[in-house]
Amino acid sequence: MTHLDREGDLAVLTIDEPPLNLYTTSLQSSLLDALSSLETTPARALLIRAEGRVVSGGVDVALFDAQRSAAEARVFLDSLMTVPDRLAALPFPTVFAAHGLCLTWAFEVALACDLLLAAPRAKFGLVEKVVGLTPAMGGTQRLAARAGVVRAKEFVYTGETYSATALAQWNVVNRVLPDEDFDSAARAFTAALAAGPTRAHAATKRVLAHFEHGGVPEANARVTAIAAELFDTEDLRGAVKSFLTDGPGKATFTGR
Repeated sequence: MTHLDREGDLAVLTIDEPPLNLYTTSLQSSLLDALSSLETTPARALLIRAEGRVVSGGVDVALFDAQRSAAEARVFLDSLMTVPDRLAALPFPTVFAAHGLCLTWAFEVALACDLLLAAPRAKFGLVEKVVGLTPAMGGTQRLAARAGVVRAKEFVYTGETYSATALAQWNVVNRVLPDEDFDSAARAFTAALAAGPTRAHAATKRVLAHFEHGGVPEANARVTAIAAELFDTEDLRGAVKSFLTDGPGKATFTGR
């Protein structure tokens, strides 16, 4: 199951399916319920974290065994893909915090987030090859978007686990935070995003989505309209006045 807690403007989604946080139909249902809540009542930033010794040991393989045909499997896999796709579409900063082993679906969900924080002891893997499968929740392509196609091929072909440090060098992990007080540091990092100009952050996500879709030309064609909309927000108007009156860095933001 998952727990979705609201801490002011920050939402914290905790994966808690002991002992290994395996992906099950009940966990998927819980994740979709949490996403529905976030879509209906948006936060200003979201942190996804996990309880237990590991972030996740992967998917309950019984789910694969239950698929009796390619057509049946397609329906099942399409349902899985809705989780990272809906997560990626949330209009506010999303952060995934990995404190330990993070395999298959959990890493694919992490890659659907805007930013990935990791403790030094964290390890990551897309190990679907052990059951003759390729990752099907967007992890391969989202990894390629961050690290390049050749790195994604190596990662998936070998099925090896990679350290947080290695993936930071690949531009997959954004920051490696100390093991000690990792959870507190991840919460503080995400809370700082939630306290920022989140309407502007949402605009940034839209611009970068255009870049991902059509490169610099498409992003250039869209950015001025997206940025112009921010001039109707209280955050921009207040921050500009604060800058002119009190100097830079003193504005506060409400997300309006």
